[in-house]
Formats: sequence, C-alpha cells, structure tokens
Amino acid sequence: MADLFDKPPPDDIASQPKAEPPRPLADRLRPRALADVIGQTQVLGADAPLGVMLASGSLSSLVFWGPPGVGKTTIARLLAQETDLHFVQISAIFTGVPDLKKVFEAAKIRRQNGQGTLLFVDEIHRFNKAQQDGFLPHMEDGTILLVGATTENPSFELNAALLSRAQVLVLERLGAQDLEDLTLRAEAELKRALPLDPAARLALHEMADGDGRALLNLIEQVAAWRVDALLDPETLAKRLMRRAAKYDKSGDEHYNLISALHKSVRGSDPDAALYWFARMLEGGEDPRYLARRLTRMAVEDIALADPQAQAVCLQSWDTYERLGSPEGELALAQAVVYLALAPKTNAHYMAFKAAQRLAKQTGSAPPPKHILNAPTKLMAAQGYGADYAYDHNAEDGFSGQNYFPDGVPRPELYKPVERGFERELKRRLEYFEKLREKRNR
Repeated sequence: MADLFDKPPPDDIASQPKAEPPRPLADRLRPRALADVIGQTQVLGADAPLGVMLASGSLSSLVFWGPPGVGKTTIARLLAQETDLHFVQISAIFTGVPDLKKVFEAAKIRRQNGQGTLLFVDEIHRFNKAQQDGFLPHMEDGTILLVGATTENPSFELNAALLSRAQVLVLERLGAQDLEDLTLRAEAELKRALPLDPAARLALHEMADGDGRALLNLIEQVAAWRVDALLDPETLAKRLMRRAAKYDKSGDEHYNLISALHKSVRGSDPDAALYWFARMLEGGEDPRYLARRLTRMAVEDIALADPQAQAVCLQSWDTYERLGSPEGELALAQAVVYLALAPKTNAHYMAFKAAQRLAKQTGSAPPPKHILNAPTKLMAAQGYGADYAYDHNAEDGFSGQNYFPDGVPRPELYKPVERGFERELKRRLEYFEKLREKRNR
C-alpha cells in the first residue's frame, strides 16, 4: 500500500488559491500617488518645493524633518515612483558601513544600466559624522539621490557638508481636517462608519496627536468592536489608551517647549505659561530642571523690576525639594504665575552685555589712582589713593568722582525702564546724575 503522503492532493484543494494574511489598515491605505497624500501641502503643492521640482523635472537630494506618522516614508517612495528611480530603503538604526557599501555598489551598477536610485534613509540623524560623509561622493557623482528622514533638528544632528547638498523640507503633524479626511478614507476602505458619536470622533483624533499612522491603528481597533450604540468620549477613553505626547527630554521637543514656556512668561501670559509648564511635566521633564529655568527667567526678564521674583523662585524650588512630586510641583506652578504677572525688564541684561563689550575694548586699562589703596609708602608716593573723596563725608553722601579708567569716556550702561521697582531705580539714577553734574561744574 502506497504511503498516503505520496498521494497528490485532490484537484479541488490544489487549485484553491492560498489565503493572503490580513494587511494592516495603514498598509492598505498607503497612497499610490503623491496626489493621494493627505496633508503636507506646504511641500507638495503646485507652488511648493516638491511641486516645483517635479514640474521642472529636477529633483534634488532632500531631508524630510518632521514628527512620526506624517508621511515621510510614503512621500519618498512616491517620489521615486514619479521620477522613475529605483527605490531603496534603509534605516540608520540597522545599517552599518558594510551594508552601505553594498547599497552604493548596487546603485553604481544600476546607474551603468541607465537606472537611477533614490536612497531613502530613515532616522538619518543616527548615522555618525563619518557615515554621513560617506554619502557625499555618491550624491555628487549622481550615483544616488538621497532622501533622508529625521525627527530631530537637522541643524544639530546632520553634518554641514551633507546639509549643503540637500534641501531640508519640514513636514508638519496632521491637522484636524487632515485627520478627519484620513478617517473618512479609512471608513470607505472598511465599508462602514466608526461607532462613535461626534465628540468621541474628535476625541479619537486628539488621541492620535497629529500622527496619521497612530490614527489608523486606533481606527482599526475601534472598527473591530461589536457595539450596540455609538460610543461617547468617556467610553472611548476607557477602551483605548491615549497616545503619549511626543517629548524627548534631550531632543527638539525639550528645547521647543522650554522656549515656549520662557516666551510665555516673558509675554506676561500666565495661562500659556502654565500650559507649557504642564506639557513638560506630562512629558516626564525633571521638575528640578524647570525650577532652575524659572529662576533664570526671574534673573533675565524680571530682575530689578520686581526683586522679589528671584526669591519666589528659590522659595518654590526649596518647597519642591521638601515636598517632592506631585505636591511640590504646585509650588513651581505658583512661581510660573508670579513670574508671568511680574513687571518685566532686561535693562540689567543689556547693561551687563554692554559692560562686557566695553571691558573687551579697554583691555587692561587700570583703575584711576585716586580709587586705589596705598598700603605702602611707595604706592602712596606713586599717587595711589591721592585726592580720593570719601562719599560719606560729601554733601548728600555722594562725591560724584570718576570711577572709570583714565581716558575712558563715561558710558551710560544701565537704562532702567518705567516698570515695577525699576521705576524707582530710574528715579534714583537720575538723581545721582544731577548731583554728578553739580559736583563737576
């Protein structure tokens, strides 16, 4: 008896096509042409950089800078398709020097056969300087057209030589209408509407936080639910985890948000300042870093307009150290509000900068001899301390003597403003200036 395993399968089974594994929604909705890309009109529009390049038939090397899930990979692939270039995709995370050499050799052979190569490098900022330099000769001789993608600021992460040979295009997080358009496209693919009421639909978009790929993943989860009625935001929040806000304590988001916090305080907007302060805490920022930066704001932007501002910051910082999180964060929030509403001045800052410039210009010019001490007879014989006017013995406790080096014209460095306590300092400054003029007549 023949072995059963030797028998050929029945015709009806052999002829049946193999079932394809299910494809993720994000893959099924991947655009097939640049015109299908949702959002990014600032780079894809007819008068935008890529639109102009494609219309003129002259595509240069590019660096796409933007957050995750906004279409960097998709646009690169479609650019290759629309310019008849062979598309090669690598990731800087998994690619070493030997792999790059193979990619370049294959591109050279392809070029000899009349086919160009668009090399898409994801996370290009993770390549070190030597690896980034390795792209340059192949970009210059036309072996590859490089399209890099990065979530980090290219100015800080990419070599100047590489940046000089590529145009940086900024891709933005998807807006509210973009997310709605993407949701409608997903519903058309799924052939059914999502079981969400209007408020829950908006909440779903907020959960995606501008990331198209994240939105499609969330939609795929919601579409799989079997529900009897439309879900509201509260029910949706129980079933789905909100996407963590994009924040890197050592990257772009860190510097962007602290800049937003500082400028909101400087702009006397406590609501905006509290918002950015909360955003940084939600992102996992160290409250001690924020305490230090708040103290800097008090020194840089408020200073003598409200001398208490610095003390409030230091007290809030000390309170945080004693209470810890989360209670101590309330003390820091108190400092945020105080700083935002305090009168502002940078007169001391500008005066200090001007003093630094003057110090560099005057070099080693010595103090005038009349304000130098004369602890020895030799120094006294040289005129040290001669004709010094002791201010406490002068009328009004002010001598009006010159304290700048001989030959250095008296500058006006500190110019207080008419705000807060500096208004009083300005009045004092003007008083002493009148006395100085009176003494030197």
